[in-house]
Amino acid sequence: PDSSRYWLASSYEERMKNGLEPENIDKEFLRLWFAKQCDPYKDEVIPDAPKDLVCELSRRYISLYEMITSNTFDFTEGSEGKIAAAIESA
Repeated sequence: PDSSRYWLASSYEERMKNGLEPENIDKEFLRLWFAKQCDPYKDEVIPDAPKDLVCELSRRYISLYEMITSNTFDFTEGSEGKIAAAIESA
């Protein structure tokens, strides 16, 4: 995924009025975790992200896919290879 930021329109205006960060569906939380753990631009070894953060990122992107396409994300046991192949061919 790219560095796009996706904010939820349903709460954007209210949160901005109250000086709050908009609700988002993006990977900023993961970028912030890495920034606390290392310097990805200078460090030779970058730590693996914790599984719970990777799962949360997946949940967010699946949610975003479903919002944009109005389709249910079809994930069945063992479909990781099919998903990886689709990403690599994109």
